[in-house]
Amino acid sequence: MAVDDLRQSPMMTHLLDALAEGKDIGHYGRLTFAMIGRHFVGRDELIALLAKDGDTDEAKAGALVEQVEARNYNPPRREKILAWQSEQDFPICPTPDDPDACNPYVELDFPDTIYQDIEEYRTEEYQARQE
Repeated sequence: MAVDDLRQSPMMTHLLDALAEGKDIGHYGRLTFAMIGRHFVGRDELIALLAKDGDTDEAKAGALVEQVEARNYNPPRREKILAWQSEQDFPICPTPDDPDACNPYVELDFPDTIYQDIEEYRTEEYQARQE
């Protein structure tokens, strides 16, 4: 998997282009990028891409990637991305009014383990509510 795979998503293309221009994509933009990007590019490449952010250096980017990996964050849903976007200036989702936009689970093909993790979580959540 590679950056080209990430570009299947207009949102990720938007973030990649902003990073390439050295723009500050905001804390939640970086978090979104890391949570999704780690499934498509290697750790070192992910850190290098995030370090292009105008408000981040390699150490901050590496710390963010380590946090995302340690907590094994799944990619955020569209609703979470839009909520995060409202907390910062940079638009993570370039077309928030389009209900089909910025849904990484529709725009990208994640490894099967992501879907299995989500299914396990939903099952555990359901079982907890039944007790």
